[in-house]
Amino acid sequence: MDSSQLQQLIEPLVTALGLELVGVEFSTGAGGGLLRVYIDEPGQGVGIDDCERASREISALLDVNDPIAGRYTLEVSSPGLERPLFTPAQFERFKGERAKVTVGLPIDGRRRFQGVIGPVDAERVVIEQDGKPVAIAWANIIKAHLLPDYAALGLAPAKPGKAGAAKAGKRGK
Repeated sequence: MDSSQLQQLIEPLVTALGLELVGVEFSTGAGGGLLRVYIDEPGQGVGIDDCERASREISALLDVNDPIAGRYTLEVSSPGLERPLFTPAQFERFKGERAKVTVGLPIDGRRRFQGVIGPVDAERVVIEQDGKPVAIAWANIIKAHLLPDYAALGLAPAKPGKAGAAKAGKRGK
């Protein structure tokens, strides 16, 4: 079962919990698989209690339907600041924000693009890379997520030699 089929199975349950299913990622490794389910509550965000509640319900649903062969770990998470983007509607919602997009087939020799999300339509999204618009077909996108402005959020670390670092060095004198 692929990620889109898992999403179709899980989405009605998450919606019934009053939450939004942002997306589903499934990857396999030597120790088994990892099923990562991103949930949100628009306008509020989700907390640990929401993730725990959704995890219990999703786990029960997966136990009953058994869609994944072998061992796997279920992880239910908020989308976080570097919110993954899965659908055209999500790209449209965050139009004007910065994103990082990885593609399967290179475009002009590149597989990774970072820039502002531009026009979105049924076939592609446009990312402004280095001042130039790059049209990326939905089928070519492997992974995409927002790039938050940590400095604007007040979350960027202080750089050595700046005013904040100098003040810290004067303590105890």
